Amino acid sequence: MDPDFLNAFTQPSTLDRFLTEDAIAKGEKRKLIKPSSSNNPKLEELKLFLTEWINRTLKEEHIVVRSLEEDLYDGLVLHHLLENLGSLKLDVDKIALTETKQRQKLSVILEAVTKCLQLEESQLKWSVESILAKDLLSTLHLLVAIAKHFEPTLALPPNVQVETITIETTSKGLKTSNVVESITENKENIEAQSKNDAFDELFSCAPDKLDAVRKVLLQFVDQHVGKLGLNVKDIESQFSDGVILLLLIGQLEGYFLNLRNFFLTPASTMEMGHASSGLW
Repeated sequence: MDPDFLNAFTQPSTLDRFLTEDAIAKGEKRKLIKPSSSNNPKLEELKLFLTEWINRTLKEEHIVVRSLEEDLYDGLVLHHLLENLGSLKLDVDKIALTETKQRQKLSVILEAVTKCLQLEESQLKWSVESILAKDLLSTLHLLVAIAKHFEPTLALPPNVQVETITIETTSKGLKTSNVVESITENKENIEAQSKNDAFDELFSCAPDKLDAVRKVLLQFVDQHVGKLGLNVKDIESQFSDGVILLLLIGQLEGYFLNLRNFFLTPASTMEMGHASSGLW
C-alpha cells in the first residue's frame, strides 16, 4: 500500500472507512481534504463566510445552516438558495426523505447549476455522489461557484487553498497522489479583474444593452460640446479623429485649449495626430 495514503490520515475512523472493501470501487477516484488542512484558518474563514451568507440569504425562509456538509447534502438548502438567488423554479419536491429521492433532487439541482453557469462537464468540481456523500471539498467548490455567479460583488475570502489527497483503487492496491488545490482566487487576480473596464464587462455580459448605452453617451457628449456649437450624432465616426474627444475633455476639466495647436477638421492621418497629441 502507498505509504502516503497512511501518512495522510491522522484520524483512525477516516482511515478505517477507506480501508473497507466497499469504500472505493475498483477504478474509482476520491479526492479528500487532508486532515492536516482541515484546521487551516483560511479554510475555516471560508466555511464561516459561506455559512453566514446562506443564512443571511435565506433568513426570511427561516432556514439556518450550521454545517455545510451536514445541512446541504440532501438538496433542500441548495433548492431554496437557487430559487432565492436566481429565481429558478425547479421541478422537484422541497423535501426528499429517502436517499433515492435525494439523489434525484440533487441531479435536477446540479443540472440547473451547470446550465445556469454555462459549465462543461469537464469543468465541474462536484457531482451528485460527492455532495450526497457530504464531501466538504465538492460542497465548497459548488457554493463558491454559485456565489460568484449570482453575487459577483460578494467579497469571498481570497487565497483559500487546501492540501488534497486523491485515492484510487488499482489491481495493485490503493494509489494516491497529493496536490494543493485552490478553492478561491488569489487576491492579485481578484484585484486585476476588478480593474477591468466597465465596457469590457458590458460587451461580454450584456451586448443587448449597447444601443441604450450608446444613446446615453451621445446625450452626455452633446450636453457638453453643444456649448461650443457642435453636435455629435455618431460616436464611432466623429470620435475617430480625436477632435471631439479633446474638446470634451477641455469642457469637463476646464482646460484652455489653444485651437492653433491642432486641426479642427483634420483631413489626413498626420493632422489627426495633432489632435491626439493635444491630449497629453
